[in-house]
Amino acid sequence: MYRPTSFSQLPEIIKNLLIINGLLFFATITLDNFGIDLTKLLALHQFQSPNFRPHQLITHFFMHGDFTHLFFNMFALWMFGKILENLWGAKRFLTYYMITALGAAALHLAVSQFQIFQLIENPEILELAKKGLYNTSNMNSLRLTQLVSTPTVGASGAVFGILLAFGILFPNTLLYIYFAIPIKAKYFVMIYGALELYSGLSNNPADNVAHFAHLGGMLFGYLLLKYWQKNNTQFY
Repeated sequence: MYRPTSFSQLPEIIKNLLIINGLLFFATITLDNFGIDLTKLLALHQFQSPNFRPHQLITHFFMHGDFTHLFFNMFALWMFGKILENLWGAKRFLTYYMITALGAAALHLAVSQFQIFQLIENPEILELAKKGLYNTSNMNSLRLTQLVSTPTVGASGAVFGILLAFGILFPNTLLYIYFAIPIKAKYFVMIYGALELYSGLSNNPADNVAHFAHLGGMLFGYLLLKYWQKNNTQFY
């Protein structure tokens, strides 16, 4: 059992994650001016995409689409993650972060692959999708193209895992929505999770949020917490 000697507002792992995500965001903008597309290289592409590389399973959760995406993910990581890292220690927190991030990617890819297999009508349509093209008279072709050619970026899966852990470990802590509306952490997590599940099942083609990645982070976070709890009743 880890017992912190003091509470740090910026513990080591949180600090380094903030730095890495920030550096990669600004590198993406800077290198784009020189014709180097870091998103193509480091974002997570579907297995059918010609841009897929195994390393993207890790690199994608250090990438972000825009400054707003980066800011809110890093703010939530700092706000909730610092408490967990101070409680668990650096090694256990980093383990949790990586497993929830990879779990988020696994569920996202699994759901996307299931949808792709449902939509494949013939090899010609799949070849169009790999090129980012689609048959304008076929809605399935459009959706298939979106699934195959749209990369995924962001630390949101791990952040949702961190949010879940916070809700489980500190269920009655009050959170303030828009800094005004109080709600207990356990209810906030349940409501947020239910909204993500509803949005994911709605499968709106205009929605560019990877809802099942968020749910994957929460699912793998829950399983890991239960595993730790089973093997050590004083895991926190």
